[in-house]
Amino acid sequence: MPVAALALAGVSLAACSGESSKGQQQRTAEVGYIVAQTSSVPLSATLSGRTVAFETSEVRPQVTGVIKRRFFTEGSTVKAGQPLFEIDPSLYRAAVNQAQANLASARATADAASVKAERYRPLADMEAVAKQDYTDALAASRTAKAAIAQNAATLDTAKINLRFTTVPAPISGKIGRQLFTVGALVSATQADPLAVIQRMDPIYVDMQQSAAELTSLRQRLAAGGVTPGSTEVHLMLDGGIRYPQAGTVQFSEVTVDQTTGTVTLRARFPNPDGLLLPGMFVTAMFDQASDPNAFLIPQNAVQRDFDGSAYVMLVGADNKATRRKVTADRTYNEFAVVTGGLKKGDKVIIQGLNGLRQGAPIKPVVSTAPQKVEPRKEGQGAETAQSGHKRG
Repeated sequence: MPVAALALAGVSLAACSGESSKGQQQRTAEVGYIVAQTSSVPLSATLSGRTVAFETSEVRPQVTGVIKRRFFTEGSTVKAGQPLFEIDPSLYRAAVNQAQANLASARATADAASVKAERYRPLADMEAVAKQDYTDALAASRTAKAAIAQNAATLDTAKINLRFTTVPAPISGKIGRQLFTVGALVSATQADPLAVIQRMDPIYVDMQQSAAELTSLRQRLAAGGVTPGSTEVHLMLDGGIRYPQAGTVQFSEVTVDQTTGTVTLRARFPNPDGLLLPGMFVTAMFDQASDPNAFLIPQNAVQRDFDGSAYVMLVGADNKATRRKVTADRTYNEFAVVTGGLKKGDKVIIQGLNGLRQGAPIKPVVSTAPQKVEPRKEGQGAETAQSGHKRG
C-alpha cells in the first residue's frame, strides 16, 4: 500500500506540474506593437467666428431736400457711381443760376475798375489828378478781381450741391432695402442712411481666440519648440456643412478684449456664390503651428488612470509589459498626439491590451504581421493567436 500510494502521488504531482506549465504558457499574452517615431503634427485651432462684409457703405444725402425718384431695385447688385436716388434739384439749380449771374456782374465791375485804373495812371504821373485818386482806382480794380474769384467759388459750390441731388452708389455690392421712400424729406445731418451697400465677395471672418492660448503659442514659436503653421483656414457652417472655399488668415488684433479676454483674428474668404452672408456664425479651423517632435499613436493604445493621466504599455526588457506615463492632451485624425514620455524606438503595444498589467510576460508581434491560426488539436477548439492586427 505505501508503495502504491507513493506512486499515485507521484503521478498526481506530475500531472499538476504539467497543467501548471501549460497554464503558464497560456498566460503569456501575444500583443501587437508599433515602433514609436516622431512626426510633424499640426497644432490645429478650432475657433468660433462671425462673417463680416468686406466693404460696407451707408448711402447718405449730402444736401437737404425731398426724394423725387429711386433708381435701384432693393436687394440687387449695384455698381460704384450708379445713381440711386434723386433729390428735388429745383432750389439748387436756381442757386447755380444766381451764382452764374453774380459772377458775370463781378466780371463786368472788374473790367470797369481795371479800365479806370489804367486811365488814372498816366494822369497821376503828370499830376493831372491826385495820386490818391489813382491809388483808390487801383484798389477798386483789385477788389473787383477778388470778387470774381469769390463768385466763381460760389458757383462751384452751387454746382456741387446740384450734383449732390443725384445720390450715387459709393461702392459696388449688394444693396439692401430703402430706408426712406419717395417724398421723404432728407438732410445731410440726419442719423439714418438712405440704404446700405455691402460688398460680400470676398468676405471676412473674424475669429476669437483666448489671449492665453495665443501667448502660449507665441512663446513656443519663439523658443523653437514648434514651427509656424499654414495660414489656410477652413469653415464649418451651421448644420455641419463644410464651406467649399479655403480662406487665408490676414492679421490678428494687437489688443485684448477686456470683457472676454480674447484676441480677434481675421481671415479672408472668396465668396463668389454669395453663400456666406454678413453676420453668420461659423466655426473656423486652421493649423497655427506644427510640432516636429510629436508621436502619433493609435487612440486605443493611450489609456487613462482614475486621475485622468495618460499612460501606454510598452514592450520592456525580457518581453515583459512596461507601463509608462505620457503626455497626450489632444488628438489628430484617428491618432492620439503624444508630446512627452516617449522616445524614438519605444515599442508601444497597441493590440492585446485587455487585462495587460505591469510586468506581465508577453509575446510581442509587430502589428503589421498577418493573423496566425493554430491547427485544430484533438479534443480542443481552434486556438487563434491574437497576432492578426490592423495595420498601425
